[in-house]
Amino acid sequence: MTEQHTPAKLATRMSRAIRDEITALILARGLRSGDPLPTETELVEALGVSRNSIREALKALQALDIVEIRHGYGTYVGRLSLDPLADGLTFRALHDIGRDLRSMEEILEVREALEAALIRRVAATVPEEDLAALDEVTRRMSERAKAGDTFAEEDREFHEILYRSLNNALVTQLLRAFWDVFHRVNHRLGVTDPNPVLTARRHRAIVTALRKRDVARAEHAMEEHFRNLDARVAQLRTP
Repeated sequence: MTEQHTPAKLATRMSRAIRDEITALILARGLRSGDPLPTETELVEALGVSRNSIREALKALQALDIVEIRHGYGTYVGRLSLDPLADGLTFRALHDIGRDLRSMEEILEVREALEAALIRRVAATVPEEDLAALDEVTRRMSERAKAGDTFAEEDREFHEILYRSLNNALVTQLLRAFWDVFHRVNHRLGVTDPNPVLTARRHRAIVTALRKRDVARAEHAMEEHFRNLDARVAQLRTP
């Protein structure tokens, strides 16, 4: 059976092909984040397509953070972040809530699996300077919790410091993406931490285990931390 090539399908394939050509050009020239791309005119000549097709392809690549369009200045290689992933996961979770919580549960499951593996890697090797930084963050968490405040930014900072000794930028970006999704959904739906004092204490338990270089205790402390997040997801259940 022959596939029908409708005008819409052909246009989609053409747009994808142009995007592929532009990304191939970025790779071939070894361009880095912040480097300028050729002008629209140069891209039209190089790829042999219309100016409008180039503009549409650049807009699509901008949505993926592959390029950045600075109006009046030109087009540059983007930050290549995982922001589009976080945006997509946030929409998916919000779209599904009301029918079920599976999307949010899946996000937490993936994040927990990632952090469970990472905490084992850093438990015995986390440097003293990072432990000191974690001490400071958890101190601020405790102060804010005792004052009846939440501490979302401190929480983000805690998890980034926790694994920075791995020197893995992708780990940092993935954790930030999952963290952003969870907190965006909670904020959108008005869900708050039911017990910030307990949450601060569970973060402190992780640091205590790390100071003892106790891998098993660190893993257990991380598991307890995620049980607290599970409780927050449970608040999203409709009566």
